[in-house]
Amino acid sequence: MASVPNVCGGGWAETKAAYRLLDNARLDFREVLRAHSVPTLERIRQQSRVLCLQDTTELDYSGRPSMAGLGRLNYEQRQGLYLHPTLVISEAGVALGVTDCWHWARLPKGEPDLAESLRWVEGYERVAEMAALAPETRLVYVADREGDLRALIDRAEQLGFAADYLIRVQHDRKLNDPLDGKLRAAVEAQPVLGTIAFDLPAGGNRPARQVTQTIRLARVELKTRSGPGPQVTVILAREEAPPEGQEAVEWCLITNEEITTLEQARARIEWYRKRWWIEVYFRILKSGCRIEALQLRTRESLAVPYTYPTVSLPLALS
Repeated sequence: MASVPNVCGGGWAETKAAYRLLDNARLDFREVLRAHSVPTLERIRQQSRVLCLQDTTELDYSGRPSMAGLGRLNYEQRQGLYLHPTLVISEAGVALGVTDCWHWARLPKGEPDLAESLRWVEGYERVAEMAALAPETRLVYVADREGDLRALIDRAEQLGFAADYLIRVQHDRKLNDPLDGKLRAAVEAQPVLGTIAFDLPAGGNRPARQVTQTIRLARVELKTRSGPGPQVTVILAREEAPPEGQEAVEWCLITNEEITTLEQARARIEWYRKRWWIEVYFRILKSGCRIEALQLRTRESLAVPYTYPTVSLPLALS
């Protein structure tokens, strides 16, 4: 991986031509992505099940004060863009490709931003559309706690669960049965189904170690104002006895699928653990491709701004 000047072996003329191409308003990133998405779809069709990982990362261009079209990041002095792709991997953890990507500049503080709330829901919709193009493959939408949105859960049900979802719980939602109270209490009240064990790699100040978790399952109905609500399976994977000085590893996940056995739960835990691959993808973009070091003048040179709603996937892959 290298910068644009370094990969342009033809000298300054070739480098200038590359920057001119990137600055061309007629260059649409979706056309570039489509050339990648078509073979990715063919690889998806060769699998019985794939995991569609979504997450958001920031691209920091604070050192490019002349670049037009940037927005604030976590505070006004930091300027850049946000990127929200869909990385598809096999159950074995083999990367198959990127099929979709949101990107946006955050608006000034206090102004509503569609991308902030829509990116997860529309991300599921794009996965559901892709499922129609690969009918022999089961697609699973995998997201961390930011993806725990009632709008996404409801939309998945409206679409007939064209794709399954597996999301880490952020909100302790109320249930339709008042005796069950809330989601987390309902699953904690269940007996331990069994245990699973895996090797946790080192990270930060945390040493590598083996983790053993107990597994509890509950099938619950989320609260609605009237009538039946969406049914979800809650998977609680908890490390009961972490080593001294180490934080317990605990995940509470929800899925539309009806999970009843330890082996089924173990598979979903393994899928969630593979969500880390999208963090590896972000690292490749920033450290390998050096996307934050590109010497471009405008946001549009990096990517054409989205007009909501985005182009549908069947059109993008046609």
